[in-house]
Amino acid sequence: MNPSEPMRVNIEFMKPRLSLLLIAPLLALLLAGCSQSSKDAPAVAAPDKAPPAEEEAGPHVSRGADGQVIITISDEAQGQLGLVVKKPEPFQMSPEVKAFGRALDPAPLAALLNELAAARAAYTASSNELARLKTLAGQGNASARALQAVEAAAQRDQLSVQSGTDRLSLAWGKAVTEQPDLPTFIQSVTSLETVLVRVDVPMGETLPAPPVGARLITVSGDSLEATFLGHASNVDPQMQGRGFLFLVKPNKSRLAPGEAVTAYLKLPGEPVPGVIMPREAVVRAEGAGWVYRLNPGGEGFARIEIALKHPTEAGWFITKGVTANDYVVVTGAQQLLSLELKGQGGE
Repeated sequence: MNPSEPMRVNIEFMKPRLSLLLIAPLLALLLAGCSQSSKDAPAVAAPDKAPPAEEEAGPHVSRGADGQVIITISDEAQGQLGLVVKKPEPFQMSPEVKAFGRALDPAPLAALLNELAAARAAYTASSNELARLKTLAGQGNASARALQAVEAAAQRDQLSVQSGTDRLSLAWGKAVTEQPDLPTFIQSVTSLETVLVRVDVPMGETLPAPPVGARLITVSGDSLEATFLGHASNVDPQMQGRGFLFLVKPNKSRLAPGEAVTAYLKLPGEPVPGVIMPREAVVRAEGAGWVYRLNPGGEGFARIEIALKHPTEAGWFITKGVTANDYVVVTGAQQLLSLELKGQGGE
């Protein structure tokens, strides 16, 4: 190139570089503005996570100072569960002792009675024959040999009557043998219109006085009233305790011979106060019976253990844990137990 010649710039070659130089400042300004806008904009709070409905209405399980389980649940949840609370009915019951028994088979009793009746009939006939021969012998119309034979027969029949009476008394006791109308009594028990029941107390347990009656609970759950007849004449080889005889009349539950019953022997003495707990209020857990009692002021339900020892037709007779002034859950107790176990992680 000649230094004296003027420099000529290639405009076409410079155009792209000019464009970049102009655009770069504009991009820097735009980015700065966006950054400032993001700093000035208020932060958007993340929406709170709604708690599960179960946590809002679910139970709160805790234990009181005495170790009782207390479950607290909202009023809305109580309504959804259909909980119903009421006061238990006050009740008084005679002192009782639990025992076990069975309905007796009347066939052996009937057989013994028939044998005794036959022996008595034979003795009546031989006695009459003896009296007749004695009269004839006094008139010289009967031999001494014939008279001796009739005397022996009458004595034999008398011994048969005594043997039958002893066997009946030893097998069934005076409570049965001394019935005013024994044949009618036997007919009643053989037709199962009335039932003889033997009840034995556990070995080693003694009663302060003979029972005045008994409540019998059948296998199907029926409750029967039984009349005390007397002491049994022997000891049961399995129970090895004192035995008592009772009479169920009429036999509404159709007790059959050999059927087992649980007996609650009524003893003389002052009635014991308590309450009747409805069966639907009782739940079973941990090998025991429980009810849910409303705490004073309505703050939660306490699970109270009760002793299921005295069943009645209306429910369980309770002497401890619940009074007639308490409110207990009579509908929905099982649902409360399920909620409690769920709250404790038991389900």
